[in-house]
Amino acid sequence: MPSSGADDPRESPASPASRSRRTTMADVAAHVGVSRQLVSLVLADKPGPNPRTRERVLRGAEDLGYRADTAAQLLRRARSRQLGVLFTMEHQLETHIVEALYPAAAEAGYELVLGALLPTRSERRAIDDLIGLRCEALILIGLAEQAPAHLAKVAEQVPVVEIAQYTGATGTDSVRTDDAAGVRAAVDHLVDLGHSDIVHVDGGELPGAAHRREGYLAAMRTNGITERAEVLSGDYTVESGVTAARTLLERDRLPTAVVAANDLCACGVVETLVRAGVRTPDDVSVAGYDDSRTASLPYLDLTTVHQDTGRMAEIAVRCAVERLDEGRTHDRVDVLEPALTIRSSTAPPTPER
Repeated sequence: MPSSGADDPRESPASPASRSRRTTMADVAAHVGVSRQLVSLVLADKPGPNPRTRERVLRGAEDLGYRADTAAQLLRRARSRQLGVLFTMEHQLETHIVEALYPAAAEAGYELVLGALLPTRSERRAIDDLIGLRCEALILIGLAEQAPAHLAKVAEQVPVVEIAQYTGATGTDSVRTDDAAGVRAAVDHLVDLGHSDIVHVDGGELPGAAHRREGYLAAMRTNGITERAEVLSGDYTVESGVTAARTLLERDRLPTAVVAANDLCACGVVETLVRAGVRTPDDVSVAGYDDSRTASLPYLDLTTVHQDTGRMAEIAVRCAVERLDEGRTHDRVDVLEPALTIRSSTAPPTPER
């Protein structure tokens, strides 16, 4: 009786009997009818193979479900050429930065390994895991400003680059936006429109929040309206904007403008005011910070402070490369100038206000 296909030792690499083992370059070469060396050149996107052969090899690899054994490749390499990225997944700005880091790292010949900071996963654990995965440098995005001594100790092992924060820890580099200047620009814009009763919903103890608060107070002072200055406690979430707006709605008189800690906070302010029958910007102008994708949504169309996430990503990768490949040892701090993006959420106050 003929044996079934599952018992045939001549099964192809893509058959059910062989699915328990990883398809290799040798399997792809045998399937296409070329040498393993040629397959290696094609899959590494190196010059040599002609376009027709390259297409055949790529199609064969796809047919067999070939996937590169990254772990094995790393073990064979003296250097991993990996950059570890630690982020919280809580704020849109972090997502934008991670997206921008991928092409920046690829351009420099590096790959990214992502590590998420969660309520159940401490910063120390996440950093240890990234180092354990042979990451040659760490990029930290907008984390809470931890004790500099801790980061300095990590920086003794691998280069550390902070994005959107600055702890001043010895041995670390930092790239961030001038948060104080950004909020000053937002306040100055509102004053130019005719506003003087401007409230700030701040970001609490989160990275950049103190500078944004300082920028607000400085702008109110410079414009001669210090007596109107008021800071409401908040953070970088929609919920904090909702809470702040509800506090304002309990008063007999609303401010004519609100500068929120970031775009999500501003979104919470706008949504809560609108549901209470307060129009934006007719009754209350609202400005945010970050210029995230949320800010450009048609129903929000938020005036906001733009942060150049692409530029921050490029500088962060460059900082890591300078330490790893060029031997730089001195600390580097880059502070980027923000730009105000003006949309329809801000307008002159109504005459009766």
